[in-house]
Amino acid sequence: MLRVHFSETDLARTRLCPAPDPLWDIVVSLHRLQTRQGRRRYAEWHRTTRERLRQKGLERVVRSVLLPLCPRAAYFPDFLTPARSDGGLEAGLDAVLATEPHRVRAEVATLDRVVGAPRWASRLAELPVRRELVRVLRAYHEAAIAPYEELIHTRVEAERAARCRGLMDGGVEGMLAGLGPSMRWQRPVLHVDYHPAVDRDLRLDGRGLLLVPSYFLLERPITLADPTLPPVLVYPLVHEQPGADEGGSPIAPLTALLGRARAAALCAVAVGATTGEIARAAGVTASSASRHATALRDAGLLTTQRHGPAVLHTLTPAGASLLRAAAERSSGGDGRG
Repeated sequence: MLRVHFSETDLARTRLCPAPDPLWDIVVSLHRLQTRQGRRRYAEWHRTTRERLRQKGLERVVRSVLLPLCPRAAYFPDFLTPARSDGGLEAGLDAVLATEPHRVRAEVATLDRVVGAPRWASRLAELPVRRELVRVLRAYHEAAIAPYEELIHTRVEAERAARCRGLMDGGVEGMLAGLGPSMRWQRPVLHVDYHPAVDRDLRLDGRGLLLVPSYFLLERPITLADPTLPPVLVYPLVHEQPGADEGGSPIAPLTALLGRARAAALCAVAVGATTGEIARAAGVTASSASRHATALRDAGLLTTQRHGPAVLHTLTPAGASLLRAAAERSSGGDGRG
């Protein structure tokens, strides 16, 4: 359990990241490559990213350089996710290059102590070696993140809109209270389901907290290991996952009511979906997916937001209630919370 302690000053200085953080996207997406958990949800990303890495000759360097530095484990170096990366990819990579050598050495030593580090990692304190790491990070971003930037941005904007509703209704405390079941606000502490083996306190001490919604994060929230760095909490975009990887799929109960394609569409929209994603989930053409989305929107079950050329469909409260009731029925529940 992570306990984040707020003062009145911290509440005033807490904010949402204005856009997806590219360095956090890199690190967390590398975690996605190391596990089968969530593989169905990220199936297209897994397939296309692995193909791009092969085409660009990056498979070996990702496996030998990036994955050992970003293990899906209790620790990875904080200098890989600098605070300045909320200003964009180049700002973040410049910050990686500008990291003090003594800090790089200390964090690599911690990585080696906690999970083991490759022998060459000790040389990352040298600027030419760090320049090569930045080159690899930029190439990986181009292959694995950039093709999905529009979708990631759309999802993050939808999350920001949802959190802003909490902010308007209840101030910063209302926003914190709505962050999801893995985080519970009990003034003046935000309780975060962080890691089964970690029990720690993060005291903000007037610095405030930067909340970073992450498209690639599937598990519980994560933060920096060093409490002296600017406080950040990275959390999953998706909190409720009906019909996800482990059972409880509401498809069957909804099929009789909505039909197979619209039931599949409604389940896809539970985690936010573009029209193309609805089409793939329902196994229909894009034009058919658009018609199904229109029918569900007219029934008050979903809402649609446009972000530039892309649209994102999300559930309304009525749609969420219907899906939740179907999931409970499918899993044998009685529908009462």
